[in-house]
Amino acid sequence: MASKRSRAARVEDVHALALAMPHVTVYPGTKGRPVYQVGGKSLVFFRNPRPDAFDPDTGERYDDVIVLWVADQGEKLAMVQDDASPYFTTPHFEGHPSVLVRASRLGEITYGELAEVVQDAWLSRASARRRERWLAEHPSG
Repeated sequence: MASKRSRAARVEDVHALALAMPHVTVYPGTKGRPVYQVGGKSLVFFRNPRPDAFDPDTGERYDDVIVLWVADQGEKLAMVQDDASPYFTTPHFEGHPSVLVRASRLGEITYGELAEVVQDAWLSRASARRRERWLAEHPSG
């Protein structure tokens, strides 16, 4: 049996991992799509269908896009330029420190990989004091 860290990631993991980080609050976004924040700054949110993220074959807007903050453009580029990665971006997010992933593609990464991305999203948005404290408590984090 595969360990939790090596099993395929699921949508419910995004919610659980975001809520497991310290001082995270969840706000109901538009149409009931949650927005996870730390110190009033969003770190993960479930996006409404928008014209910039769509199926190239049908033109249908993706209705399962999750936005995750990243530390910087270098990290973003590393994630979206890897052809094997489910992460992507759109022109709307050009220059924005975040990546997008479709919920339907989360199974292409492991729970452990998703945990790292959510933790990194939190670290990129938390205050310096909170970030330092968390890193001291999680030296491998």
